[in-house]
Amino acid sequence: MLYSQYRWNTPNIDLEAAAGLSQALSVSALVGRLLVSRGVHNETEAERFLHPDLGQMYDPYLLRGMNEAVPRIRLALERGEHILIYGDYDADGVSSTSLMIHLMRHLGASYDIYIPHRSNEGYGLHNHALDWAHQQGVTLIITVDTGISAVDQIAYAATLGMEVIVTDHHEPPETLPEAFALINPKLPDCPYPFKGLAGAGVALKLAQALIGEVPGEWMEIAAIGTVADLMPLEGENRVIVSYGVESMRGSRLPGISALLEISGVDQSQVTSVNIAFAMAPRINASGRLDHAGRAVSLLTTENLDEAHMLAGQLDLLNRERQQVVEGIVQEANAQLEQKIQLRSGKVPDVIVLAGEGWNVGVVGIVASKILERYYRPTLILGIDPETGVCKGSARSIDGLDIYEALTACKHTMDHYGGHPAAAGMTLHRDQLEELESGLNEFAASVLTEADFMPERLADDECRISDVPLKVIQEIDRLQPFGMSNPSPRFVLRNVMVKETRTMGREKRHLKLVLEQDGQQLETVAFGKGALAEYLPAGTFIDVMGELSINEWNGMRKPQLMLQDIHVPQAQVFDLRGNADPLNAMKQFLGSLEVHLRYTSGSIGAIVRKDIDVSEGNSLYEPCLWVYDRKVGLFPYNAAAQHYGQEQVRTLFVFDTPETPEQLDAMLAMFSGAENIILLHGSGNRRDRLQMPSRDLFKRIYMLVSKWRAEPVEEQEITPVLSRQCGCSPRMITMMLDVFEELSFITRKDGKISFVDNPPKRDLASSRHYQALENMAETEQVLLDASTPQLTQWMISRMKGVS
Repeated sequence: MLYSQYRWNTPNIDLEAAAGLSQALSVSALVGRLLVSRGVHNETEAERFLHPDLGQMYDPYLLRGMNEAVPRIRLALERGEHILIYGDYDADGVSSTSLMIHLMRHLGASYDIYIPHRSNEGYGLHNHALDWAHQQGVTLIITVDTGISAVDQIAYAATLGMEVIVTDHHEPPETLPEAFALINPKLPDCPYPFKGLAGAGVALKLAQALIGEVPGEWMEIAAIGTVADLMPLEGENRVIVSYGVESMRGSRLPGISALLEISGVDQSQVTSVNIAFAMAPRINASGRLDHAGRAVSLLTTENLDEAHMLAGQLDLLNRERQQVVEGIVQEANAQLEQKIQLRSGKVPDVIVLAGEGWNVGVVGIVASKILERYYRPTLILGIDPETGVCKGSARSIDGLDIYEALTACKHTMDHYGGHPAAAGMTLHRDQLEELESGLNEFAASVLTEADFMPERLADDECRISDVPLKVIQEIDRLQPFGMSNPSPRFVLRNVMVKETRTMGREKRHLKLVLEQDGQQLETVAFGKGALAEYLPAGTFIDVMGELSINEWNGMRKPQLMLQDIHVPQAQVFDLRGNADPLNAMKQFLGSLEVHLRYTSGSIGAIVRKDIDVSEGNSLYEPCLWVYDRKVGLFPYNAAAQHYGQEQVRTLFVFDTPETPEQLDAMLAMFSGAENIILLHGSGNRRDRLQMPSRDLFKRIYMLVSKWRAEPVEEQEITPVLSRQCGCSPRMITMMLDVFEELSFITRKDGKISFVDNPPKRDLASSRHYQALENMAETEQVLLDASTPQLTQWMISRMKGVS
């Protein structure tokens, strides 16, 4: 049994409303249900959702501060003042800054830009940057995607004679800066109807207020910031991204075309998903490993050659970023395992990890990866070894507002800011322990055990027959997909694995062919290649994923992009004959970690006394049992004695039982085991049993009868009979047991005597014969049967003793 990584939930849908939409829009019942699950309940709402229009955008002057900001900017243009655009280094900040550059060019303004260096300066306004701006003759600063918390810095700018217009979308603090104008839809007294704008969206609203309808290329840039910053794709954001993506398909911006090309995206088919997973990571790589100015240059250049050069540089930075992330993830995991061991195997409610030399530009990505594995709110911080200053990023789970949690511990930090799901912070390393303690104390007061089980919402359950090409094409009408309008996920239950194979140079990806009711569906799972050997053909599984259309050589087929998997029945895994069974055990536990849901006492192993499996998994000590012929299986370590066999869900068998009775006793003892992994070798073939036959017994009987004159030493004739009949000495001994039971021979003092004229008795009536037959069959299956035969045989025995 493999558990799903996530808890699957499907919404309660108003089926009557869904049927009405399906009929009114002439779409499938499935698409009708998808619309209802997204808050669309009537035909009018459906038209707005399916056909985003510029007419759905709000008047920018509804934003508080816009009435003050626009006249001030126009005055600056009239006076020829030097304006500074002060941005941020993430993809939203880059987009916001780039959009403002296009605006300044359009207005003919005298301007400069400043984006702080992520590693050297950190987030937000800085006084030294304001000093520089003052030296450049700046009199007006316009912030984008930053500034709402810069109380002291904006006050300092005022002392230098510079006025500041803040455009931001982050959560406002209790004390607001005294800027010339504050434009942020999240301000408590801001009447703007839509609160979900990205920083680039707010910058776009400023541009609309200044010039009216903006060029389509600016919508492309705003779309990048909106998608990259994980803003909800509903309301006004849906309009921005829809128009941006449509414009992007024929973009006149050299940087957009070059970035899509280097990312391997067909520009004519670009979607919001491509923005999220192809464009945004490369833009972000600039600010993470270098300076965000390189990405700004890409989005604002008018030269195609320069655009290709810059796009290539960002692509290389992104590859370097991936390597840096992997290195930090390994160090962070090792550090976390030590913490878990000190906590007796318990993962902290909030994970706080810090390391010297960790690149602060990628700590947010590392935090996401640690969170994905352990599903705990996670802070990753890089420590400057000289100053002791820590800069980090946090990522959180649904149950914990990380901004609120940090606010409860704000006395430990020099600076922090962010959203409920993500945040950044700066503090001294001496405060790390107190911050970690405070966050865990806060989490303990708000989180329950259920919060630590990751949940993934599936839009609907369906069968393969429900999703032909026509329906998948209809689903595509719900684009653009992103936050609050995710690409629809579906659950398909009780589908059979028809074919399993890996893909990619390093076999990192998985491809399955699934079958149900005679219909097949190809399924691809990126990064799940390790599951291939654990999903043999014939396995019935439940899957969750996103539907798409695979186009190859002119053929179009439905395809499921698999995100999660569940095997609902007990499984037997055949890893027999492995040269290094301990390493095989460790690999098994590592490959299937998220699908086995380890808990203390859930891993068991049946071993010989000379095998040490304590290093099988450093987080969960396996419970060890040893087989003894007299007393059966008995616990061999403290973990087994403490937890007992009832807790075991994953059982590793290093040595096979010697008899069917021992096997059934083992299966009965571990009746709660959901996975049995066979790691035994092929045994000593010279000591193997073979299926008994009447001819073989007749032959042995004739050979033994040659010594009828006088008793013979059993120890002497056993090897002789073994050589003459091609049977193992063990087999000979067990056949002699049968002869003795049937009174064909007698045994005394290690000697065998032949009985003349024994009673006529059927071999099959012998208890020893039946035991030999069962033992030979068991041994043959366990050691020689094919994997399908072995697993089916084991599962049938498991059912028989349950």
